[in-house]
Amino acid sequence: MTESAVPVVETPGADLSSAPPRQYVSTTQAAFIGVASMVGAGIFSLLGAAGAVAGAAVWISFLLAGMIAALQGYSFSKLGAKFPSAGGMLEYINRSFGYGHVSTVAAWLGYSVNAIITAMVAVSFGSYASSAFANDDPNAVKVFAVLLVIAMTLLNIAGSTIVARVQSVIVFVVVGILGLFAVVTIMNIHPGYHDPAGYPSIQKILSSVALTFFAFLGFGVVTFTAKDLANPARQLSGAVAIAIGIAMVVYVAVALGVFGTLTVDQVIQYGPTAIAEAARPVLGNLGFVLISITALFATTGATNSGLYPMPGIAQHLHKTGQFPAFMARDLWGRASVGLLAAAVAVVVMILVLDLDAIASIGSAVALAVFSLISLGHLLIRRQTGARVSLLIAGLVTALIALVSFVITQVINEPATIVTLVLIFGASVIFDILWSRPVAGQASAQG
Repeated sequence: MTESAVPVVETPGADLSSAPPRQYVSTTQAAFIGVASMVGAGIFSLLGAAGAVAGAAVWISFLLAGMIAALQGYSFSKLGAKFPSAGGMLEYINRSFGYGHVSTVAAWLGYSVNAIITAMVAVSFGSYASSAFANDDPNAVKVFAVLLVIAMTLLNIAGSTIVARVQSVIVFVVVGILGLFAVVTIMNIHPGYHDPAGYPSIQKILSSVALTFFAFLGFGVVTFTAKDLANPARQLSGAVAIAIGIAMVVYVAVALGVFGTLTVDQVIQYGPTAIAEAARPVLGNLGFVLISITALFATTGATNSGLYPMPGIAQHLHKTGQFPAFMARDLWGRASVGLLAAAVAVVVMILVLDLDAIASIGSAVALAVFSLISLGHLLIRRQTGARVSLLIAGLVTALIALVSFVITQVINEPATIVTLVLIFGASVIFDILWSRPVAGQASAQG
């Protein structure tokens, strides 16, 4: 068996017992990495689209989406306790279906979709930055987005504990300001705006869940912190629960405040800046500025969280024989090729693609991967001790959200369908080119 592609540098004759103890990420820090990934572009960009479907009842849609995420989180926590791994949720697929083509294609899909979502979040940052500093110059949007990706890549090269500290600061700022916004706006809402009699049908509210669930996709990032936790079997479940709980409370409270301050038509009209506009009536221009700053912090944190798992994914999937060896190498002893490859892919998408046209790709494929994990968990449930009823509920609700999303969104977007086929085809090609030559290493490593 070949040596690990990750170099370990030791000084000859050095006393390893005097080496500084390894620094671990705490449960709260792991949770905040997930919160930063979730409370990013989602809450700022989704309100208008969700409001067009669910009206002022978007808060119910967020509540239902949070329940689906909680069911998925239960499954992920049980799997993570049994199989803590740097591969996170991708390793759960391996454990369920083996190290074959299904798992490898899913791994490449997960890797590529994470890059797409990160690119979308970075562009959202660029939009807010351009609005604040460049008079909405469309070219400045791409420049700011690329600069953010470069900065967050360098931060991730610096180390996971530094990433965790930065994310903690970002989460405190974002949740703190959004919490203040929610309290102030809810105290001054127009009661008539939330009259249940004016809510749309239950069917429309359920249809919007596919959109609002997108805002919870980031909780899966928490599973990739297993390699940095001192006791992942115990800490991972708490981190996932904290992350989903904080996101759900923030989303529901913000939706109540926004749709209680602005009419549905106004929310749809303002789109990504709807939250900032909702702050104006109560907090004036200061409120608009505060929310705009919050958006910059939130999208920064989400971009950071999107890049965070890339080194661990690449190294782990090389060891299992699913990624090529070069993806697990570290350049100059620190810079992960897996991280750099993802950063380059994100930058290319920012510069070349119309990300709005393929925005739903990330959600569709992520829901498919989540459904696959839930199905696989049922196959190995005796190993994890998970309750069958909760696993079935997680699988069914994820499939309902996926089917609803395809029917309401994807089917009406030909460009999205084409892009989805291309991404799936590329994942199959990567599997054929690279997984077979190193399959022996996977079996050798057990």
